[in-house]
Amino acid sequence: MVQSQIARRGITDPLVLRAFEAVPRHLFLPFASRDWAYDDNPLPIGFGQTISQPYIVALMTSLVELKGTEKVLEVGTGSGYQAAILARLASEVHTVELIPELARRAARRLARLSCSNVHVHQADGSVGWPQAAPYAAILVTAAAPAIPQPLIDQLADGGRMVVPLDYQDGYQMLTLVQCRGGQITERMIASVAFVPLRGQHGWRLG
Repeated sequence: MVQSQIARRGITDPLVLRAFEAVPRHLFLPFASRDWAYDDNPLPIGFGQTISQPYIVALMTSLVELKGTEKVLEVGTGSGYQAAILARLASEVHTVELIPELARRAARRLARLSCSNVHVHQADGSVGWPQAAPYAAILVTAAAPAIPQPLIDQLADGGRMVVPLDYQDGYQMLTLVQCRGGQITERMIASVAFVPLRGQHGWRLG
């Protein structure tokens, strides 16, 4: 998976590649889906949510350019796979999941894998996790109608955020957001397909 689906498509950071080699993706999937764990496809994890395809997880991870000393926020824990990758690349990870059962399952998986630097919070991720801000990097794993202002507020100066933005007609664009000297810049990266970000600063709940 790492060589054929990630490295060959331009993800060359050795730290990122080693993180993917170390984290067993099948452990973050329901038993019924594990035969396809290492295919380059998103897969269902229950509650209308998915685990993203490996390449997209790698792309988002590489865009925030982690070196190992950063504090990171993930919005949308899901199965916990992205958080497990981040755990090997950052000093501290806070991950926020709206759905209580997914948060509980992810916390158990991450604990079994000794990801002691990951803190799982069950809450509305669209408002971030201000208690631990600021963050050097923020990854949003669900599509938002606009960049949530609380996430911008929690991004450190010089920080990087990766967020899928949902435009009209369901068109989504993975966007890199950077903060420098109080100025926010955005760069479109790739067309993607994510579940919607639900919450106060995302799509309406219900």
